Amino acid sequence: MPQYKQFPLPDTAEGLTEAEILTWHVKPGDTVTVNQIIVEIETAKAAVELPCPWAGVVTELHAEPGQTVEVGVPIITIDTDPGGAAAPAPAPAAAEANGTSSGKIGEEMPGGRIATLVGYGPKSGTAKRRARKDTAAPAAAVAAPAPVVAPQPVAAPAPAPVQAPGGYVPLAKPPVRKLAKDLGVDLYSLTGSGPDGVITREDVESAVAAPAPAAAPSSVDNGARERRVPIKGVRKATAQAMVDSAFTAPHVTEFLTVDVTPMMELRARLKNHPEFRGVKLTPLAFCAKAVVLATRRTPDVNATWDTAANEIVYKDYVHLGIAAATPRGLVVPKVRDADRMSLKELAIALDELATVARDGKTAPADMMNGTITITNVGVFGVDTGTPILNPGESAILALGAIRDMPWVVDGEIKIRKICQLALSFDHRVVDGQQGSQFLADVGALLADPGFAMTY
Repeated sequence: MPQYKQFPLPDTAEGLTEAEILTWHVKPGDTVTVNQIIVEIETAKAAVELPCPWAGVVTELHAEPGQTVEVGVPIITIDTDPGGAAAPAPAPAAAEANGTSSGKIGEEMPGGRIATLVGYGPKSGTAKRRARKDTAAPAAAVAAPAPVVAPQPVAAPAPAPVQAPGGYVPLAKPPVRKLAKDLGVDLYSLTGSGPDGVITREDVESAVAAPAPAAAPSSVDNGARERRVPIKGVRKATAQAMVDSAFTAPHVTEFLTVDVTPMMELRARLKNHPEFRGVKLTPLAFCAKAVVLATRRTPDVNATWDTAANEIVYKDYVHLGIAAATPRGLVVPKVRDADRMSLKELAIALDELATVARDGKTAPADMMNGTITITNVGVFGVDTGTPILNPGESAILALGAIRDMPWVVDGEIKIRKICQLALSFDHRVVDGQQGSQFLADVGALLADPGFAMTY
């Protein structure tokens, strides 16, 4: 007989409590296999693809793209024995005792649910729907999901309209909904040009390209010119981490201006060396190498303050965090055991890390348990800043832009490659002398890469 199994949203990272459904890769009636990717979700860390734990036929999806679901709540139902005989309907007395109807397909059940399969109906309240921006509209009842009849392949063009507060949910396929979300377009403001009023990709792109209608300032309320975005996902996690860090660890920031002309000259020579052919050798790679070398002389910057144990934890490894700006917000993936890597290996690892981060595919585990971080503000043309520590770490180095500037060399003014460094550190773990020594060592290694021979 049919065997219906519900797959609850798993905890894909330590401490995860909820996630947003981004895109479904299956629909009711589809046949799935074990480990087939069925859905993409966005957690507080990154976008994650979830594999199917069973083989069978999809009978129901319990959440739509854009919905936020709590960990442990079912998101999909799968019939793992679609070729079995139909399960017998429960006796009326037994059904009534269990608080259900007879389970006939299409029959209304207690609580307004509709039986879609024998003895089974969709549960209400399994996921939280994002509130509409138009809060002034009167509340209206939400219709029950459309009944799913026996599992069979379905062509599912666009989602069926669902009654929502103030009107109907706009018709649009999941990729179009995601595009509208990324571009900041309100689907409720669009009229679909597709069949049956379905909103197309072209409709969304046209809305972005169209000039905003002019209105007299005296007749337009400020609220009409504002856009509200829910605080969630990476942005929510980053904000909480920064607040926790700023008000827990006493930050101190020191600055150093460095002539990195020798480093840039070495970089130019290495790019033409056969061993580095095809390797993306950036100033960040040299900075990463300098940081991991300098931690040998000042291990305090690579240590952790453990409040619960009342201990300082010194680590004989460097998991180097690299702050990366992505479409989903700031993430800090780690280069594991960076202290064991050569300059070439670091350059390759940093390039791969950046590519994965930009695509939003960094695994949550790859952003945990770092020991020290670099934030490369120079790529934005910024000279320096006062970076905030990542929670659990004791130091973070900001690498500024490299500029041609006048510099005194042997008593003469010359044009040199100049860069500013800024080091923030936890003053509970790192004293001023230790922080200054570490920053000076990093600067010395960038100013004269040959100095690494002394480490």
